[in-house]
Amino acid sequence: MNRIRIILASASPRRRELLAQIGLAFEVMPASGDEAAAGREPSRLVMELSRGKAAEIFGTLSKERTLGMEDYLVIGADTLVVCNGLVMGKPENEKKAAEMLSLLQGGTHQVYTGVTLICQKQIEAPVEVSFYEKTDVTMFPMSGEEIREYVNTGEPMDKAGAYGIQGKCAAFIKEIHGDYNNVVGLPVGRVYQEMKKLLQAEHEKFIMQV
Repeated sequence: MNRIRIILASASPRRRELLAQIGLAFEVMPASGDEAAAGREPSRLVMELSRGKAAEIFGTLSKERTLGMEDYLVIGADTLVVCNGLVMGKPENEKKAAEMLSLLQGGTHQVYTGVTLICQKQIEAPVEVSFYEKTDVTMFPMSGEEIREYVNTGEPMDKAGAYGIQGKCAAFIKEIHGDYNNVVGLPVGRVYQEMKKLLQAEHEKFIMQV
């Protein structure tokens, strides 16, 4: 049996680290499409965005693939922060980052990550599943100076909601309810379980031997 080829359709270093943490052997092929989606509910929106990324890379692989010669599974993911109904992606600039943090500090917000898995095994029809996880995050108050200092580190600029829970902003995280890794960028435990369901008894093929 050939080991299934796993492709992460994301350039996020946090997602790469989380997949590597659980011992997966995978490749990175970042999706290049835009992040527009029609869904309005955060849960639906993140799933649509994740599906767009996975479908883009799946289409590329399908064109390159020799029928019946390769098995592969594509992982697409997207994370958004929601505060009092306002959906936040990555900040466009430092001003936007400071505005986002001003809204988040001292309160509770939600982090949604949508994930889509598309699996192609031999000559079978591809199988697809999309899901999302939600985590509630409560932050301590941040002064204007603290927000400016944090923004000046550059850490917020490539992160949904303009903060990294695994980075310097950990100093302002009061509590979370839900999956911590979901806030980092990928609910990796749920991803693994859904991968097992897709591959059924053959799931041992995508785990590296230690």
